[in-house]
Amino acid sequence: MTTEKPRNGERLKRLLIHVGLIAAGFVMIYPLLWMLSSSFKPTEEIFRAPGLIPETFIPSNYVEGWTALQYPFHHYMLNSALVVGGAIIGNLIGCSMAAYAFARLEFFGKRLFFAIMLATIMLPIHVIIVPQYILFAELDWINTVWPLIVPKLLATDGFFVFLMVQFIRGLPKDLDEAARIDGCGHVRIFLRIILPLSMPALATTAIFTFIWTWNDFFSQLIFLTDPEMYTVPVALRTFVDSQSQTSWGPLLAMSVVALGPVFGFFLAGQKYLVKGIATTGIK
Repeated sequence: MTTEKPRNGERLKRLLIHVGLIAAGFVMIYPLLWMLSSSFKPTEEIFRAPGLIPETFIPSNYVEGWTALQYPFHHYMLNSALVVGGAIIGNLIGCSMAAYAFARLEFFGKRLFFAIMLATIMLPIHVIIVPQYILFAELDWINTVWPLIVPKLLATDGFFVFLMVQFIRGLPKDLDEAARIDGCGHVRIFLRIILPLSMPALATTAIFTFIWTWNDFFSQLIFLTDPEMYTVPVALRTFVDSQSQTSWGPLLAMSVVALGPVFGFFLAGQKYLVKGIATTGIK
């Protein structure tokens, strides 16, 4: 009798915790469910009947939204894919090289430069967007993808540099010393030892770069002025102004389409995400 009551109390506690988590999860996912449901509703019904079950089911919103703008929607998705692909490659190359230098090399001003790099994480983009625009205008790069890709090659994302530095510091230096005995220099150590062991951190960098760049609206709106160069976030914004009225149905339908690559990329690399965030490695 004395053991049943604690067990029952523990089960009730777990049940309440699970119910609370399910309720909180539903609250967080409700906007996404509402957007998915509203993408099948006529425009006049979206705000008149905010429930999740459409009174009138209209899948034509997807067809209309795909061709509603100046170019088919896949044109803007290809533009986004180009920018995202370049940003991922740039971050993987630039941030990994900078991280290796901070984690393994000794040079004058290393701690100062590392502190400056950390300070850039707290610097909002709105502070540097004006000098960036002036610089890229002088280079005649406005309305091209270069302002969105080239800075990534220079390791401008301090968060990913810090992430990789912490990961590389967790790798044993005995591997580096063994490679030096075999005649390897820093380049071969970096390419053949550090990079293969840093796959979780690299995958985490790729996932976050994909999500942040795909969803980036502000910088893409500033640097891309021609509708032919618009990416997905900027193209979605044009639905609000098209034909002097807001096409909410097609807008929400294309918003659902735009989420597909994000979910797909995240699910494909999720097994590396926890390892990368936890900065685990060979101990």
